[in-house]
Amino acid sequence: MATAQPSPSPATGAASPTQRIDLPIIGMTCANCVAAVERALYKRVPGVRSALVNLATETATVEYDSALATPQSLVDAVAGAGYRAVLPPPAVVAAGSTGAAGRAADLRRERRAFAIGLALTIPLALLSMARDLGAVGPWAHAAWVDWLFWALATPVQFYVGAGFYLGAWRGLRNRSANMDLLIALGSSTAYFYSLAVLLAPGLGAHVYFETAALIVTLIRLGKWLEARARGQTSAAIRALLDLTPDTALLVEGDAQPRQVPVAALVAGQQVLVRPGARIPVDGVVRQGSSAVDESAFTGEPLPVDKQPGARVLGGTLNQHGLLRVEVTGVGAATALAQIVRLVQQAQGSRAPIQRLADRAAAVFVPTVIALALLTGAIWWLVDGDAVSALLRVVAVLVVACPCALGLATPTAVVVGTGRGAQLGVLFRNAEAIERLARVDRVLLDKTGTITSGRPVLTEWVPFAGDPSALWLVACAEMGSEHPLARAIVAGAIARGAAPTPPAQVTAVTGAGIEALVAGHSVRVGRPDWFEPPPITPIAAAAVERLAASGATVLLAGVDGQLVGGLAIADQPRPESAAAVAHLRDRGLEVALVSGDSAPAVRAIAAQVGIATTHAGVLPEHKARLVAELQQAGARVAMVGDGVNDAPALAQADVGIAIGSGTDVAIEAADVTLVGGQLAAVGRAIDLSHATMRAIRQNLFWAFFYNALLIPLAAGALAPWSALPSFLRTLHPALAAAAMAFSSISVVLNSLRLRRWSAVCHSQEIS
Repeated sequence: MATAQPSPSPATGAASPTQRIDLPIIGMTCANCVAAVERALYKRVPGVRSALVNLATETATVEYDSALATPQSLVDAVAGAGYRAVLPPPAVVAAGSTGAAGRAADLRRERRAFAIGLALTIPLALLSMARDLGAVGPWAHAAWVDWLFWALATPVQFYVGAGFYLGAWRGLRNRSANMDLLIALGSSTAYFYSLAVLLAPGLGAHVYFETAALIVTLIRLGKWLEARARGQTSAAIRALLDLTPDTALLVEGDAQPRQVPVAALVAGQQVLVRPGARIPVDGVVRQGSSAVDESAFTGEPLPVDKQPGARVLGGTLNQHGLLRVEVTGVGAATALAQIVRLVQQAQGSRAPIQRLADRAAAVFVPTVIALALLTGAIWWLVDGDAVSALLRVVAVLVVACPCALGLATPTAVVVGTGRGAQLGVLFRNAEAIERLARVDRVLLDKTGTITSGRPVLTEWVPFAGDPSALWLVACAEMGSEHPLARAIVAGAIARGAAPTPPAQVTAVTGAGIEALVAGHSVRVGRPDWFEPPPITPIAAAAVERLAASGATVLLAGVDGQLVGGLAIADQPRPESAAAVAHLRDRGLEVALVSGDSAPAVRAIAAQVGIATTHAGVLPEHKARLVAELQQAGARVAMVGDGVNDAPALAQADVGIAIGSGTDVAIEAADVTLVGGQLAAVGRAIDLSHATMRAIRQNLFWAFFYNALLIPLAAGALAPWSALPSFLRTLHPALAAAAMAFSSISVVLNSLRLRRWSAVCHSQEIS
């Protein structure tokens, strides 16, 4: 799944001895297999710091000390436990190919085994049933027919069912009882009893070879269908990996563009991206303009306009313009590769809710074996029929296999995190999903999160009737590179002015600028810079009103006379109000937190519908505020994009970083919103609820299924003669079919998350 990666040292940034590797594991069938592999890695390899094995993805995510352990020692430890680990290739971008190949091979083996089992079991079952119903002649009761049954059943038992015996032996060797042991015991009981009757007819009058064969074949069918369904759980990762093209058009000087492998490109080179083609690398547009579809990364359907200087991401779709892009990242250095690594990390993690299933699985199989033996003993004593008691033992053993318990949580996590990646929501791990679903309060940073992070001229207040005043002010500001100056120029242009550069300009630090424009002396700056002479009452009233709105207020003078006031503010993003309303509709308390002044914070909060504000909050105080809310019992999600948000993101129950923000904020967060859209906060929360709902449903049905069918198999309904016979006496073949269906149903329920959309789930989350 991924190559070993060094972890940077927090203090120095240098590589530390801690390495991380994702190893595909072949041969696991249930939660007890997962526990056996984890135990082997911990006990047999010194230096293993953490080992998380995921049944749904069939991988082991291991962190180890490279001074004490090697990837090969991990592989050997897994082999010692009776399973096979595949050492991944070094190419990070090819991550997932080894695991996919292993899953494809498993799927072929399961299909082949089922096909052979089906070909032998169908005639065996039909002939046995016809004999029992008297639908065939007396010849069917001849001794050679039982030997024919044996000949058909034996390959099914020991070839098609070989994996169950091997799995059972692995479990016993690791001092644990797994699902395979139950299947092996159940089918072997029916098979060897029938063989004993065949060799010594006095032991009984009926053989049950068809029962043994049906158990093995039906469970093989379930395993095949389950393997097919589980193969779909990582479809989102495969779709992401398929986004980047293999080749690119390299541009060198005036030469004609030539096609080269993307892997051969290096930073600083330039590539040509034609309309309708996918961008092969991360880079910066140097020539051309276009609209780029980034929905695979952000989940946002609208294309993003790209001009020279704009960043583009490898794997996004260039829609209509010809772009010349300078390479900044290739392969493992691209945003796509980082997203894939983060999603794989999340899929390999374990949600806290899974501990319930793990604890149950640890004692489940021994308990079922004891219960099956007790069931057989009771029925033998009650009606004296050893064969009937034996069939009930087999039914209990087969119907109770705990496959569904092992798949309940990881399949939902894998599909949920993959769907999140498609929608621009990256979960760091499964625990983040569970914690986000419990959040009841959301703290939003202001600048860059609620707002665009860019100053805008929001109001121009003329003090006289001179229509050229704003043009003069804009011309003067064209001589400055200050962000406020750029906002004034852009605002003037939007209001119909066409400014030109000033003849001369002088910047006064902390005050403003003075410039010569068309023979006029123009001054723009802070209000207190204009005293003396004193500000007129009209100007003073304008300054007070504009300042009350939270804006930065400047005054403009021409030839010694005040001509107008300017209000400059960071405006809310277009989607912010709707995003906040979405959160409030979910019953969440929303607050705005900022280091800005109280008037500015209140003004922005009023525009987006937030009632609670915290202004003038320093970075360390943001973290303290989160801690205070947590001490009061709140479960807090912090949303931010800057370095100053990192402490609060780390302190919060769930830190959510706007993906367009700084790397520090993203590193400190539990959830990253790739597109930088605030609307994705609600999308992430809704998806976490949907994923946790799927997990709870899976666990409920896994436990309920066993709670219902184990007593049924044990004969709890036998005294009720009015009930159908298949309920009163659950045949082992029906028990096998039911067991197979339980695992498939859990996987299919998780796969429903692949079609999840925020639009379809806009109702209140339960």
